[in-house]
Amino acid sequence: MYADNTLTPKEAVRLCALGTLALSNEAMRYSVLAHAARHFMSRVTGPSLELMGTSLELLKFEGLIAPSDGQGMEDDAAMDLTEKGRTELRKLLTARVRAESNDLNKLIITLKFRFLHLLPLEEQCNQVDSLCDAAQAELSRLGDLRDNHCTETGHLTAWLDHDLDLVEKRLEWLEGLRNDLYEKAFPKD
Repeated sequence: MYADNTLTPKEAVRLCALGTLALSNEAMRYSVLAHAARHFMSRVTGPSLELMGTSLELLKFEGLIAPSDGQGMEDDAAMDLTEKGRTELRKLLTARVRAESNDLNKLIITLKFRFLHLLPLEEQCNQVDSLCDAAQAELSRLGDLRDNHCTETGHLTAWLDHDLDLVEKRLEWLEGLRNDLYEKAFPKD
């Protein structure tokens, strides 16, 4: 992880692979898991050597995934998520999100939403709170940029207004999701 407890590209790949295996509820052949993870990530970010060049082999060597019962360590064995892998998945899912807009951040947020339901409700609430905080920080950053360039001619102000509108809509959606999750996690009698 980066010093601010956010995910590196390598950890985003790990999150995608471990979460994909957790969602399957059954063993997956290594080649199927690798294809599924790469397919998902490339559809979110487009082709990226930084992401696609990361090997999933380390997941086996680190004991995060292991051949399913009765399988050996052949190259394309059916793999299961280990308990250590479940712990790593939870750690990756609960990492912070940076308040910036880039392809890696978009991938991490998309992965969080794909696998968020794997966390206990209270932790889901915490994660959505964190995403709300990141959206508010992005609104502040973009608002400051707009305020400092609003007197310029050209199209920058209109573009920033467009971005601000998108972030405001995202924040509104996140707050609605947060409210729904809080009602489920902490029902009022």
